[in-house]
Amino acid sequence: MGRIFDRAYAPSTLGSFLRAFTFGHVRQLDAVASRFLTSLAALTPILAGASDELVLVDVDDTIIEVHGYAKQGSGYGYSGVRGLNALLATVTTTSSAPVIVASRLRKGACGSPRGAARLVADALKTVKTVKGGTTPLLRADSAFYGHPTVSAAVKAGADVSVTVRLDPRVKAAIATIPDNAWQTIAYTDAVFDETTQRWISRAEVAEIPFTAFASKKKADQVPGRLVVRRIPDLNSHHGQDSLFDTWRFHAFFTTSTLDTVTADKTHRGHAIIEGVHADLKHSALAHLPSGRFCANAAWLVLAVIAFNLTRAAATLAGPTLAKATTATIRRKLITVPARIASSARQVLLHLPTRWP
Repeated sequence: MGRIFDRAYAPSTLGSFLRAFTFGHVRQLDAVASRFLTSLAALTPILAGASDELVLVDVDDTIIEVHGYAKQGSGYGYSGVRGLNALLATVTTTSSAPVIVASRLRKGACGSPRGAARLVADALKTVKTVKGGTTPLLRADSAFYGHPTVSAAVKAGADVSVTVRLDPRVKAAIATIPDNAWQTIAYTDAVFDETTQRWISRAEVAEIPFTAFASKKKADQVPGRLVVRRIPDLNSHHGQDSLFDTWRFHAFFTTSTLDTVTADKTHRGHAIIEGVHADLKHSALAHLPSGRFCANAAWLVLAVIAFNLTRAAATLAGPTLAKATTATIRRKLITVPARIASSARQVLLHLPTRWP
């Protein structure tokens, strides 16, 4: 400790260090974060089950709110909030909580898919070094349904599960699904009937073959299938029941080999990345400290490294903390009162035995 922390550093020292960062330095820090996660996965069960379970890679962006005009790159994006845009990619397995595999800070007014193809390629490259022989599944919402992002995932050897916009071509494809193709699924407020051994629910799912980006040349087209979930529209008029059922549709494009019901349930799990966004905003990303864009970009990468390191420590502590939030891990594991003592040329750390 004496060699590393040879003196007390002022908080401004860190700010001066970060303000010296250029975009190239931030990319070097991205490489450090990638290799750091790879080493953590080799030493801890941070990605337990990656060699034989389904590996899920989620991509989504979030707005980090800032105040004032001194922040470089800040602006009003799709949320109407002034801030900077953080694009994240997380990796999850059935046995492990999500960890952040790639990140990128962008100006606040940019669209969601900007730079997503490069981030997806970087994320899947890191995942490939960590996991075993299983094929990862990239999940994303409709903002990322575009040829650059989807083709980057396919070229990296991953399957995709991306929400599509209900444009005329998608609506025409949904209209061709026969009535007997719809399967009832376990959705919100569904009840399982023991007699018939099936779920009683108004939500149904079906699939149909579909080729994405059919307007492009054949080499750029991506064959797959369209999985569609329909839910009855319960908006009644003046308290009267409708004469016939009207449906609300939610469709996503996938290249995976999962069956229809499993593919729909797996795709709905994409919302897990929202918990990562909230976790970061309750810790390191509660505030972006600098007015320089590259300094804040480096801060984001450091926040990702700290998040993954905290998650790795929690997995070593046991199953009760393996999927806990950063706030819980901090309270139960990191901010533990302890006393350092020296004895026989050894440094001893005295910890409380009844700490929760």
